[in-house]
Amino acid sequence: MPTSKKTVSSPEEFDADAFTQAAVALHVSSTGEYAGLSPHAHRKGQLILSLRGAVSCEVQDALLLVPPGHAVWVPGEIPHSCRVTQNADTCFLFIEPSAAAMPVKCCTLAITPLVRELVLFLAEQDPAYSPDSKTARLAAVLLEHIPDAPVEALHLPVSGHPKIRQMADALFKNPDDRRTLKQWALRLAISERSLARLVKNATGMSFGRWRQQLHLMIALNHLAEGKSVQSVAGTLGYDSVSAFITMFRKALGKSPTHYFSSLN
Repeated sequence: MPTSKKTVSSPEEFDADAFTQAAVALHVSSTGEYAGLSPHAHRKGQLILSLRGAVSCEVQDALLLVPPGHAVWVPGEIPHSCRVTQNADTCFLFIEPSAAAMPVKCCTLAITPLVRELVLFLAEQDPAYSPDSKTARLAAVLLEHIPDAPVEALHLPVSGHPKIRQMADALFKNPDDRRTLKQWALRLAISERSLARLVKNATGMSFGRWRQQLHLMIALNHLAEGKSVQSVAGTLGYDSVSAFITMFRKALGKSPTHYFSSLN
């Protein structure tokens, strides 16, 4: 018989697939940065909801990151690995296949206050609830509303191609690296035209747009940890804070300060 244990220090201690209920949830608070297991998969689909801090999830060919009030959706049987920032507050919602009309691909979702509260409520309940219980009825309401959550463009295509992976790894390590496409081509021993074509075919973006999206992902992660706009702009190598704010506003429609205040 599966355990109904809900007080855990990491999601891996909780086996959601041991339960046949349509949806079960887990609430995890962390005082330090948390990195999950190497790529793994569940039978159930997994919604990773950020209440405080940022959540990033890596799947094949993409990195998804969400700030508070958003969630990463990973359909069942898709290998993934997750990381949360320091002092994060996170909910994991596990959904049985076909229990809700969820997206068939990994994506990021904006979560409404109603869905957030229903997930929090479910996380407080015994996951082995009976099908005719109040918990089951509320879970049904939750599964009816989740598919309406709008998809957000908070992801970075990261191809498995070794040259693009090498660029991505280097830029994540040193995000202030301002090498041009031509300079990257020289480093990677490929022509500039071929590298431009490779990036476009693999990610659907130009090199400049792809690097800007990478900067946006890093910025969201640092800002969610509580770092200042000035500090983040410097980390990304912007010549001025205003230039960073302009990039952020063009990408998400608001300045960093207004964007995060709107999530509260």
